[in-house]
Amino acid sequence: MPATVLVVDDEKDLVELVRYHLEKDGLQCLEARDGETALQIARERMPDLMVLDLMLPGVDGLEVCRAIRKDPKTASVAIIMLTAKAEEVDRIVGLEMGADDYMVKPFSPRELVARVKAVLRRGQAQELPSVTQIGSLVVDEAKHQVLVAGKGVDLTVKEFDLLCGLMKANGRVLNREQIMERVWGYSNAVDIESRTVDVHIRRLREKLGDEQKRVVTVKGVGYRFDAEIA
Repeated sequence: MPATVLVVDDEKDLVELVRYHLEKDGLQCLEARDGETALQIARERMPDLMVLDLMLPGVDGLEVCRAIRKDPKTASVAIIMLTAKAEEVDRIVGLEMGADDYMVKPFSPRELVARVKAVLRRGQAQELPSVTQIGSLVVDEAKHQVLVAGKGVDLTVKEFDLLCGLMKANGRVLNREQIMERVWGYSNAVDIESRTVDVHIRRLREKLGDEQKRVVTVKGVGYRFDAEIA
């Protein structure tokens, strides 16, 4: 069954263009022109991914993203945010609200399709029936669950993938390009900023509490997971 993508933008021509390219690539599409409708469709139809414009009439894209992530029913829906704004802060805020990725308008439809497929590929990856415990940190990949000192940690899909990707490197340092490829599925992708990785690392650390010490920054290189820290 093809994955379902909800395209949310108040520009009719853009929605039709995006829909054409996604459906041409075998994906099923839904569409909404405002934030309130997008939330309603997301809760009723449960799409696999949303292509979400930042600037929407009424409820804007950031509010939609926040609402999607707060609702347990829709929290796992992947989100690629669109923005016409060039300022870095707008993209960072989107990531902090829980977006998995972003694109700045104008963009290449082919690049958007590539990113959609990359995000979906990560979300549909086969889960491994393994449980790993390091210190007070417990990661259950089969259940997509993380515990710290016995308490559940609410991670987004990308934060969970990031944690698992670092752990599976077995102490090796991963640079930002390697992390983008392992977690986001991009290889030599254009217009991907290292800030994307840094924002997700910071959010992951904040949620891991006392175990955030294991996500180590190697200055000038990248990040690694340290299982030996007491």
